[in-house]
Amino acid sequence: MGTEDSKYVTFEISASAESPTKTRVSTRGFEFIVDEPETLGGSNEGPNPVEYVLGALAGCMNVVAHQVAREMDLDVRNLELAIDGDLNPAKFMGKSDDPRAGYEEIRVDITADVDAADETLEQWLSAVEERCPVSDNLAHKTPIDLSFTSR
Repeated sequence: MGTEDSKYVTFEISASAESPTKTRVSTRGFEFIVDEPETLGGSNEGPNPVEYVLGALAGCMNVVAHQVAREMDLDVRNLELAIDGDLNPAKFMGKSDDPRAGYEEIRVDITADVDAADETLEQWLSAVEERCPVSDNLAHKTPIDLSFTSR
């Protein structure tokens, strides 16, 4: 975790390209590889960027689901998430001017053992979706300030 001011926490990563498709990412003493599958020209040494997006959503929803459950006094057992999304690579590949390069839709299926009425479960899931920072970033436009430094 990075710096904190009055109400914000800044998270930071650094990354370096090891090949045209492989990136080494570092954060808080952790390292991970982002790579493309061989079918997309990569060496398949790690998940690709859009798979990490889905993984980040799963990780965030897990944390938020348990946080909200504690607040609601719910006992969540065996939480599992299955997430998939539809992405047309044509814009990314420069073959189309389609309106977006990212996911058209992401579907999240949460399975859990929770003893609660349907109405309570609906409130829980609604709060999870609303309070998940990754879900929020995916559902709403987040400004990106892109800069370049020449070497």
